[in-house]
Amino acid sequence: METRNENTMPRIGDYAPDFTAVTTQGNISFPEDFKGKWKILFSHPADFTPVCTTEFMTFGSMAKTFEELNCQLIGLSIDSLYSHIAWLRTIREKIEFNGMSDIQVQFPVIVDIGMDIAKKYGMIHPGETDTAAVRTVFFIDPEDKIRCIMYYPLALGRNFDEIKRVLIGLQTIDHFGVALPADWRPGDDVIVPTANSCGIAQKRMEGHEKNVRCHDWFLCTKELPVEEIERKIVKK
Repeated sequence: METRNENTMPRIGDYAPDFTAVTTQGNISFPEDFKGKWKILFSHPADFTPVCTTEFMTFGSMAKTFEELNCQLIGLSIDSLYSHIAWLRTIREKIEFNGMSDIQVQFPVIVDIGMDIAKKYGMIHPGETDTAAVRTVFFIDPEDKIRCIMYYPLALGRNFDEIKRVLIGLQTIDHFGVALPADWRPGDDVIVPTANSCGIAQKRMEGHEKNVRCHDWFLCTKELPVEEIERKIVKK
């Protein structure tokens, strides 16, 4: 059986490691409590730190957007429950940033003082710091499989447009059975699966497959309007 170093993060395609935890919204069993939803599990280095504060304000301001995409946000750091609560209260009552104010963070923030969960998910990178979690983002699908992983150093805040784009992209891939090209955004052309026979490839190249445009036999695209994507994945 393969053994995993405590600082090795789980890989894309793995099932999300399970755990129980105390959070700002009560106790949770992860991922079991969120079955059937997409999950974004993300870590931050510490409460009452400047970059993390801007990130939590951004996540909080986008909470409804993620909810409409059937996605549960779950944060984590190695601070205590009381620290989490005091920090989130400070964010709501005192902090204005980038046009945001009065931001109430209602998604759970995990207490991980012993770093057990952070180590299980490979969030501790000793070359960066061995006393705090780096900025990790796990995208976990409704079947509890890890679909995408991002991580950032302590000093660099995350790009939330990209986090949203990746979530919508993964759902688009699943719902429409397509692949997505470089720099894809909802409404751009998508890549259709490579033809599984010479006959199909030839028909595509000759323009006989409706709405499909072939740049060569191995690269064919089609339109996928943003309205069609939203009908499938956005829950109002």
